[in-house]
Amino acid sequence: MRKSGLKEKFVDRQILAIHKAMVEKLIAVPELRGHVVDTIEDRYKQGRLRHGAYLTWICLMDNIDDHQTFREGVLADTPRMNKLRRQTPFVGVLTEEERQQAIDDDACGKTSIETVF
Repeated sequence: MRKSGLKEKFVDRQILAIHKAMVEKLIAVPELRGHVVDTIEDRYKQGRLRHGAYLTWICLMDNIDDHQTFREGVLADTPRMNKLRRQTPFVGVLTEEERQQAIDDDACGKTSIETVF
């Protein structure tokens, strides 16, 4: 694997770890959902979110009460979702401490070298 490919994979793992924490917090704290939907709508209106990405995020938020579907959708291990998570509308869901804890627990602290390759 190229050095840059390994770096990209590591970054995707960190982003996924953060999204796992955000998904659980959005499920547990429904008051945060409106902010996410507003972010999606604002980015779309400003032209910062393409139509396909807009539909993906809005559909995921529409299905948040089906916790398993929501988790599977947001956390899907696909090139498309990896790309979409890099410009997540879930900004502000986690505190800095929660974000760092998610990275430490999932992306670094519990990872063996075998999972990187």
